[in-house]
Amino acid sequence: MLLQLETVEEWDLIIIGGGASGLGIAVDAVTRGFKTLLLEQYDFAKGTSSKSTKLLHGGVRYLAQGNIKLVIEALEERGLLARNARHLFKKQEFIIPNFTWWGGYYYVIGLKFYDLLSKKLSLGSSRRVNKDKIQSYLPTLKRDKLVSGVSYFDGQFDDARLALNLAQTAIEHGGTALNYMKVTSLLKNDEGKVCGVTTVNTETDRRYSVKAKVVINATGIFTDKILKMQDPNHKKTVVPSQGIHLVLDRSFLNSDKAIMIPKTSDGRVLFVIPWHDKVIAGTTDTLIKKPKIEPRAQETEIDFILETINLHLSKKASRKDVLSIFSGLRPLVKPKGDEVKTKEVSRSHKIIVSGQLVSIIGGKWTTYRKMAEDVVDKVIKTYGFRKSRSVTKDIAIHGNVKPAEEIRHDHLFIYGSEVEKYLRFEASKPEYKDKIHPEYPYTVGQIVWSIRFEMARTVEDFLGRRIRLLLLDTRAAMYASKMVSEIMAEEFGYDKHWAHKQEQDFLSLANTYIIK
Repeated sequence: MLLQLETVEEWDLIIIGGGASGLGIAVDAVTRGFKTLLLEQYDFAKGTSSKSTKLLHGGVRYLAQGNIKLVIEALEERGLLARNARHLFKKQEFIIPNFTWWGGYYYVIGLKFYDLLSKKLSLGSSRRVNKDKIQSYLPTLKRDKLVSGVSYFDGQFDDARLALNLAQTAIEHGGTALNYMKVTSLLKNDEGKVCGVTTVNTETDRRYSVKAKVVINATGIFTDKILKMQDPNHKKTVVPSQGIHLVLDRSFLNSDKAIMIPKTSDGRVLFVIPWHDKVIAGTTDTLIKKPKIEPRAQETEIDFILETINLHLSKKASRKDVLSIFSGLRPLVKPKGDEVKTKEVSRSHKIIVSGQLVSIIGGKWTTYRKMAEDVVDKVIKTYGFRKSRSVTKDIAIHGNVKPAEEIRHDHLFIYGSEVEKYLRFEASKPEYKDKIHPEYPYTVGQIVWSIRFEMARTVEDFLGRRIRLLLLDTRAAMYASKMVSEIMAEEFGYDKHWAHKQEQDFLSLANTYIIK
């Protein structure tokens, strides 16, 4: 793929950013027949796109806000992902506990409307559940003043794995997607119009000047940075909002069902969700002035989540119980006029056309495909590209399994249709079956596989996104980092100094994911 940077004279589209938006646009564009290049300065989904609440949902909260259009769009997209990425999609049941006699009826009415909006893509009917049933469903939920509950269904997924699978899908359809390629400037022609980018391979420091008919800015929280490359006087368009999540042992929920707390002290909803045999509790909504690729949780955010879940769970969670903290910054569209609370800012997306530069801001994982379709439609209409309709509603994402095939429920489910191929690979050498940590199932074979077939370049790529150990149990990931760095160095043909630096870099990052 690096060779193509030298041989392709002009691309139809260059996409800057390898998160949900950029990868979705790459798949949409390449499946319409456009010559497409995607450049990501870190790893795919290194930023916000690997730090989500892991939900594919219509957004019950958006329904309460009256944003019916966004809910309908998101519910349709949720249904499409359930079909096109079956290996990563899981139907998740949620319980809303009610502490007033009228609460159950209130939420049932709202959620029946939610079901209705799902149409034929509904995951199951919402229903009122009595107190006894709630207690059997959620054994750690406090019983004081509990009156009833409401059950409803939404989707759950693995965000970083979906991002990787989208990159693989784009490549399989003829696109080029490269991680660790930093865009340092925009190329401009004699008329001052954007006509490509300058990009640097951050591993080798090699520079490339790459031309394109149109450049897409899909950099999320860094959108304004790219827009300033085009116009130094550009005014801010993105409001970064921080959402943090705490990861706890499964025993704090002890259920396959999730809890949705409908109204926290700050007026948001808060989820307690089973994921990869652990529990995720989140999220927050904190205005952040300066975007960072690795934002840190604020002490007040950690305390807020612990206090909120402890109001509802009989097993008290303390700071020492937190296995990992991960934080992401949502790239919200800046509202006109005075800034408002971020929870009130629209989650809808916005497309900005400026010369030959098109920027996409806002949106969320659930609607990534529709956002991508809208962007490519806009490019076709604005720049006179050959007319073609989006086909991504019917495109199977890399790893998708057929309806009749069963999905594995162990740690290998992430490989989907490639599970058998992976198992043959793991059986090819005895050492590939060795575990990287005594308490977790991940193996040496997965490290080598991630390098050869999944573009993993660093210890963090593997432990943070190819498997999710960094997010699930940070200290376990720190323990494994020495072995991972040594095996990666051997596979790449690098020396011990590279391995040591990789381990130290990873430990430095991992220290920001734990409470000391």
